[in-house]
Amino acid sequence: MTRMVEDGASLGPLQLTDGRWGVGDASRPGTHWVEFRPGGLHQHEPDSEGRSIPWSRIMTGVWLTWGKHPWNTNNRGMYTLKGMVAERTGGWMHLTLRHPYEDQQLRFDQHEHPYRAVDALRLENLLRQLIDEGRLHLLGDPQWAGRAVAYLTGGKNSWITNRALRRVAKEAIATADGA
Repeated sequence: MTRMVEDGASLGPLQLTDGRWGVGDASRPGTHWVEFRPGGLHQHEPDSEGRSIPWSRIMTGVWLTWGKHPWNTNNRGMYTLKGMVAERTGGWMHLTLRHPYEDQQLRFDQHEHPYRAVDALRLENLLRQLIDEGRLHLLGDPQWAGRAVAYLTGGKNSWITNRALRRVAKEAIATADGA
């Protein structure tokens, strides 16, 4: 049985706010965040209509970095000894897009609460697994995304291997599909 998720449920920077899943703090006005919509990702920006990226354009290479600028790739692994993301100035979702091929960086402002490193890594692996399976669009379904997030939250915050992260992402997808 899959547990239901409520507003405020989160997996690292991914959080449910007003029934919508997004990466970054959507609850504060004037913030940058990335919403998961049925048609694709939508970058929310202060004083702007934002921009949308259809699911079909997103290719492999999704990853998160932390810091004020998207080129802070060395901040990808800055974590505290307790396994929390150390950087608090914001974050970036990096994507490779097709038609035409280009790299994109989507900015998000962090929530007030700290993120567990393991949750950010699980989120990245979920995104990558869905891309590999050609099913990234499932994240535009709030109920499906909620079931996947419910499966991935919690657990130990130590000794995470690539194989373990891939396995848990596959399990989360299977669980979300099965409900």
